Amino acid sequence: MTSATGPTAPSPFHALLLEQVGHEFGASQQYVAIAVWFDQQALSQLAARFYAQALEERNHAMMIVQYLMDREVAVTIPGVSEVRNDFSSIVEPIELALAQERNVTGQFEKLIATARDDADYLGEQFTHWFLKEQVEEVASMSTMLQVARHCVDNPLLMEDYLAREGTQAEAADPTAPHAAGGAV
Repeated sequence: MTSATGPTAPSPFHALLLEQVGHEFGASQQYVAIAVWFDQQALSQLAARFYAQALEERNHAMMIVQYLMDREVAVTIPGVSEVRNDFSSIVEPIELALAQERNVTGQFEKLIATARDDADYLGEQFTHWFLKEQVEEVASMSTMLQVARHCVDNPLLMEDYLAREGTQAEAADPTAPHAAGGAV
């Protein structure tokens, strides 16, 4: 919120949103690491899927940044924690991705509850889009993990599956929040 002199201290909801920016950038970096690992295994379909996922997470961070700027909350971009780079099979990185998506779902549930507690109805409305997105993300990763477990001994079957299923490229969601600097 603002005063005559500029941004003031963030509310509990805004403080959690500022933390979420870091979580989203961290998820993006983890997905880059997963994509690179798949690329190094010559699994281009899996790599492409996770490169795209990394961009999506980056865009989510920038949507939150834009919202905070629109609400005149001072934004500081955090660093990200270390990511995991080595895996023993195609199942492990997808298990990690699913766990990460489930964790993010919990983070957004906490954000919505905090917005309600703060009587920040604009903040609650803003976070609903992300929660809807998380339902799709968890479902998609769950399916991918199920297929990967069937293909663990022959990763090229997973590549064939992804090629048949097509890319995740979807039409832009007109209800998505605007990303600071524009979505990539």
